[in-house]
Amino acid sequence: MRLEEEINKSVQALSSNNSNSHDEKLSSCSRFYSLLASKDRDYLLSPNGTQVKVSDLEGKVTALYFSANWYPPCRNFTQILVGAYEELKSKGSGFEIVFVSSDEDLDAFNNYRACMPWLAIPFSDLETKKALNRKFDIEGIPCLVVLQPDVDDDNKDDTTTLRDGVELIYRYGTKAFPFTKDKLEELRKEEQEKHERQTLTNLLTDHDRDYLLSHPTSNQVPVASLVGKTVGIYFSAQWCIPCVNFTPKLASIYNKIKQMLVEKGEDQEGFEIVFVSLDRDQASFESYFNTMPWLALPFGDPNLKDLAKYFDVLGIPCLVIVGPDGKTVTQQGRNLINLYQENAYPFTEAKLEYLEKQMDEVAKNLPRSEFHSGHRHELNLVSDGTGGGPFICCDCNEQGSGWAYQCLECGYEVHPKCVKAVDRGTMAERQVRDAAFC
Repeated sequence: MRLEEEINKSVQALSSNNSNSHDEKLSSCSRFYSLLASKDRDYLLSPNGTQVKVSDLEGKVTALYFSANWYPPCRNFTQILVGAYEELKSKGSGFEIVFVSSDEDLDAFNNYRACMPWLAIPFSDLETKKALNRKFDIEGIPCLVVLQPDVDDDNKDDTTTLRDGVELIYRYGTKAFPFTKDKLEELRKEEQEKHERQTLTNLLTDHDRDYLLSHPTSNQVPVASLVGKTVGIYFSAQWCIPCVNFTPKLASIYNKIKQMLVEKGEDQEGFEIVFVSLDRDQASFESYFNTMPWLALPFGDPNLKDLAKYFDVLGIPCLVIVGPDGKTVTQQGRNLINLYQENAYPFTEAKLEYLEKQMDEVAKNLPRSEFHSGHRHELNLVSDGTGGGPFICCDCNEQGSGWAYQCLECGYEVHPKCVKAVDRGTMAERQVRDAAFC
């Protein structure tokens, strides 16, 4: 489900309000105690290991942070959450976080908690952690469940609990606080207005900079020179293996699109890409940018994080396409490049509809089943309407949708273009050989 839909659900859900302030305090204390305490414990651990009474959470917006040291996305989000937490605490906001660990041992728990400035449930209290995971239906981590202080935990109609705190922090940062109906409606309205006012200039410039970097990096290209063009905004980083794998492919497609425009008698400058670096240092940025034939925002520019939030970039590589009118055409540029290569240009709905129909026509002549050299089972041709859907190709590790060859036994899927067909006799011999080896 898209984050926009999640936020809409949250906004619609946040509708109840307790009018009695005395009852609110009792409700808040009772709720947090029933969730976070046990028959043998009425405290949480502070960052320095001292005990903090659960009752100290009374009247505060409290977030339960389900996370683990062994999972990289958790560690990455923890750094972002630390910044948001410390900013809110510095402003005196009534906000607290309680770490609910999924770590495998006490040492991992302690090492991970050392970077957290908030409270934690003791690692030894396995029952409370299990109960919280069950109560809030935690299916994946990191997960940030936000609880309002004015709800009775016995209320079966509690609709103020937000389970998409991770997405809200990624998208809005501290602006999401206090995670209420009114605040989320306000942010949604601001975001909608900002998208309606979107231009390439206000996306890629700020009050101190109106240029992009070219090659060598000392060269500056005015952002104004890109107005009226189709522009790809490429979020990527050298430390990210999928990024490093995708960038050469994107560079090849970029050059082919330029050549295609020349062959059509159009301006090859009608398409451009701008690299938005998520690298960790200047040297990595420069090394990575030197492998790219396009433009870039300066490393460390304040716009970098704002753009990632604005386009809801939760994973990289990510290619956002902005049209000649300065409005977003699609945020699925990477997927479209993988599916259609240079033919995806200019990435509009009309072009994609044409390509999908073309793919359907090609699929009519494809074998209904194939044996692929990279898999032992027979693969069947499927589409969105016949058991297929969005997938990651098991051959090239890139995204796919529409038509695919799928193994009905184990779920293995590949793009039709990635199939390396072998005849049934060869596959039968291999299966016999494998069976004998086993």
